[in-house]
Amino acid sequence: MKKMGSMRSQERGKLAYSRMGNQITDPIITQLMVEALSKPDLLSLAAGFTDNHVLPVNLVNNVVRNLSRRTEDTEYLQYGLNQGRLLLRELTCQLLATYPGEVGKEFNPEQILITNGSQQALYLAIQVLCDPGDLILVERPTYFVFLEMLKSLGVEAISIPTDEDRGINFEQFAAMIEAISVSSKRERLKGIYLVSYFSNPSSRCMPEEDKSRLGRLLQSLDFSLPVIEDTAYRELYYDDPYPSRSILSLPEYEGIPCLYTGTYTKPFATGLKVGFAYSSDYEWLKKMECVKGCQDFGTSNFTQAIIESVLNNDLYPEVLSGLRKHYKRKMKVLQDSLDVYGLRDLGWDWEIPKGGLLCWIKGSININTNIDSSFCKSCVDHGVLYVPGSICFAGDEPTYYVRLSIGSLDEEHLQEAVKRFVEVVKRYYQHNL
Repeated sequence: MKKMGSMRSQERGKLAYSRMGNQITDPIITQLMVEALSKPDLLSLAAGFTDNHVLPVNLVNNVVRNLSRRTEDTEYLQYGLNQGRLLLRELTCQLLATYPGEVGKEFNPEQILITNGSQQALYLAIQVLCDPGDLILVERPTYFVFLEMLKSLGVEAISIPTDEDRGINFEQFAAMIEAISVSSKRERLKGIYLVSYFSNPSSRCMPEEDKSRLGRLLQSLDFSLPVIEDTAYRELYYDDPYPSRSILSLPEYEGIPCLYTGTYTKPFATGLKVGFAYSSDYEWLKKMECVKGCQDFGTSNFTQAIIESVLNNDLYPEVLSGLRKHYKRKMKVLQDSLDVYGLRDLGWDWEIPKGGLLCWIKGSININTNIDSSFCKSCVDHGVLYVPGSICFAGDEPTYYVRLSIGSLDEEHLQEAVKRFVEVVKRYYQHNL
């Protein structure tokens, strides 16, 4: 009887989780961060952090000091609008209108939702679009945190057919869409996700010709397929902005529900966690806003006020200019180090990025770079960490890509991290001779 009572007590203490609760696990990025923090001497080429040395500390101090002088108007310390501060939304519209090809377009502040970084905007968008078992089309490769988010919601990611290193294969894609449209999957296909400017992880940009061609394909369908365009790195070009217009300005997307997500975290200060979503479909945005209200009743009014002040006083361009120069220099350090230590000579190949914080490298097919591989473990043992490329694919994951980041390490440690990484590669290269 005592044993039976003990079993019943254990059953009473066991929670009955939801489907999400049962299937959710620690994100891979958490595993990577734990590795980095647990080994003080580990140099991380994995973390997509921005560089502490260029955070706008003095500027933020001045802005906060000026806000604190408003003793008769302290609304910035009070609750704000769930949709976000009106002036910040207006200023964001003005910023969008300055991008190449979008100059002069009228953006409506009522079609913007301010969020806790663009990641929350993506989560809200999928929450209101998808049920467990639904499908989202993604690029190959794509942002691995988005893939993990889909998995946590029970949504399946399907890769868009791609010619390796050359973008979407439209003939195969059209055939794929046609097959889905006449199958039972049609009702479950809920959208397309694009990372179109200095993409995470590949650092590539999507040409306007490809965006337009995709829009024409979607216009030819007899059902609506929403498009999400993630532009987190759009402003972090090194020399020139990428000239392609966004889906918000291309005529081929007229009538197609579009959501454009942007952020002030990567190009200003990640700790402030202020992003935004602009939608051509007002109902979609309002549903996202309703869910957001249930979650947090609005993004921090104080951090919004800081960004708003920076934009309103025209201080943002100078911050961006400094960041672009800084990250261009760090990317050159990475590229020079990869050349000096001879990674290309070992059969590894990559394109030199023209913006962003990342370098996407195709390794030797004889070396498995997965997170649980002996190569990855050897890198950690040798004091360097990277993002395994396989986690950036939805199905049929190649096992020979890596993503390296220039964000968090200073130039000296960046060089040392590359040296350690290539030393492990050489060891494996010699082993496979």
